[in-house]
Amino acid sequence: MADIIQLLPDSVANQIAAGEVVQRPASAVKEMMENAIDSGASKIELIIKDSGKTLIQVIDNGCGMSETDARLSFERHATSKIRSANDLFAIKSFGFRGEALASIAAIAQVEMKSRLHDSDLGTRVVIEGSKVIEQELCQCAAGTSIGVKNLFYNVPARRNFLKSDAVEFGHIEEEFRRITLAHPQIEFVFHHNGKLVYKLEKANLLQRIVSVFGDGYKQRFLPVEQTSNIVNVSGYVSKAEFAKKTRGEQYFFANNRFIKYPYLHHAVENAFNELLPEKYFPSYFLFLEIDPQSIDVNIHPTKTEVKFLEEKSMYAILRSAVKKSLGQFTLSSQIDFDMDGSLNFPPPPKDYVPKAPTVDVNPFFNPFEKKETFSAGNSSKNYTKPTVSFREESNAKNWDKFFQQPLETELVPQEKVNLPFEEEKKEEKSHTAVPSAPIFQFKNQYIVTSLKSGIVFIDQEKAHERILFERFSQSKNQEQTICQQLVFPVTCSFSASNAEILKEILPEIKSHGFDIEEFGANTFLVRGLPEKISEQEVELSLENLIDTYKNSLLQKHCQKESGIALSMAKQFSVKAGKELKPEEMQSLVADLFTCQAPTVSPSGKKTFYILKESDLIEKLKS
Repeated sequence: MADIIQLLPDSVANQIAAGEVVQRPASAVKEMMENAIDSGASKIELIIKDSGKTLIQVIDNGCGMSETDARLSFERHATSKIRSANDLFAIKSFGFRGEALASIAAIAQVEMKSRLHDSDLGTRVVIEGSKVIEQELCQCAAGTSIGVKNLFYNVPARRNFLKSDAVEFGHIEEEFRRITLAHPQIEFVFHHNGKLVYKLEKANLLQRIVSVFGDGYKQRFLPVEQTSNIVNVSGYVSKAEFAKKTRGEQYFFANNRFIKYPYLHHAVENAFNELLPEKYFPSYFLFLEIDPQSIDVNIHPTKTEVKFLEEKSMYAILRSAVKKSLGQFTLSSQIDFDMDGSLNFPPPPKDYVPKAPTVDVNPFFNPFEKKETFSAGNSSKNYTKPTVSFREESNAKNWDKFFQQPLETELVPQEKVNLPFEEEKKEEKSHTAVPSAPIFQFKNQYIVTSLKSGIVFIDQEKAHERILFERFSQSKNQEQTICQQLVFPVTCSFSASNAEILKEILPEIKSHGFDIEEFGANTFLVRGLPEKISEQEVELSLENLIDTYKNSLLQKHCQKESGIALSMAKQFSVKAGKELKPEEMQSLVADLFTCQAPTVSPSGKKTFYILKESDLIEKLKS
């Protein structure tokens, strides 16, 4: 039998490696920027076109490379950071695997220019599909500039799997954020399609967070600081009142490397127990400084997944550090003990003489007796005459009647409301009107009332989402929602991607009661709000609206109008835990069963459940 095993050509092997390292344009951005950081650069510039599909260019002022190094950097497993196997257990750099540039060059057209600071000339290398096209001396700035054009040009199947420009730009921006947050001491500039997206000056961590996410983040965070012989924890966590309904702004960094570690994420969320409502998540930017020998960063090509030797101890330390920060800095009110505590009373008149206070006491007072007044001695005061009996006899005889009083009189509604409910046994959709019944709230989450056939439990949040979703969906052809004008306009700042999304949906949210306009780079001026939104929560409401809209487009692939209606419904619906008045419950139930699809929420979950009387009887018999 002929030999059938053969070595793959380097170009094919590089394409296979590229499948692990370069999954999309954002992957190439991550690898190239990390190499720039390893070069010791103090300024890094990222330039992309068409969300990285046409061009990705990273320019740094780092140490640069010689002519030989420039060529070798594109070979597989070529790296300046590893000399022996022992070095794998003391890794402090980023691009140590020696696969990134070789993988990128296998699936794109790459041009690199690099010059050492003490050299007069640099080196220019052009590679297409792992083949070196040109290598020559050139004039260029000190440092390195790498341009990647037409990613996946020779792997059309991979290129077809790329998402829309908006989605791919979102992934690139997220990688850019992770890197810039981990290195606030470096200046970063980001251009997309010739437009400046970010210009981040050197700063401390909190200043960098504000620069990346907007000025509204200045007062949202509490510092976290904890040292131990296992791990040092530092960074910031958001105050409980600024928690969000999405997990977007949750960042862990181990030795300045962004990591994904659900076990430690749980530690932070556990520290917020009893501080956040259900389905709300805190934001945090936490840095773990740990001995490189206690962490393995070489288990995945993307280097975002790691393993820790003492993860249980790290869990306890991290949870304790966050709880300490919440307890130390989260105060419901603050008292200034340095203020002057004197009270300014008006001075008394000149001839005023204060009188000694007197207290009149009735020595014969008995609270259990009928009162009969009389005069005591020569005193002019009348007192109650004491008697020896205590309670009336009739009270003792009729004590048991107290327990015969009706206990549910408060639950009976004043008006009868006919509520249609879908009968589960019928295949065709038909609704049956039922008489009114007592209605009440269970655990401030479910509305409970009775039917002829049993008891119905309505999820108030999901039901209200369905009501609002249909209302917002239909409002496009109806009159504009009432907008309450603010006395003083509110300025809101957002991240670059969120600002772009808000610009995109601006006409639609205006029709739903927002009076909002652009006011500079990534900044908006809010002059009016829909009802039930306070001025204090306007920025957080808009952020949650944008996050929900992004998630609805990415996860459900719905249309723009439906995505906005769903986002508005989720943002402004009655939440679980809110106590409702009887008339509010009646109105919500009546509105639900006038919807076109009352049985499910916009997310496809049940809005109510009917416990049939026959099932209840069967359960009680068993």
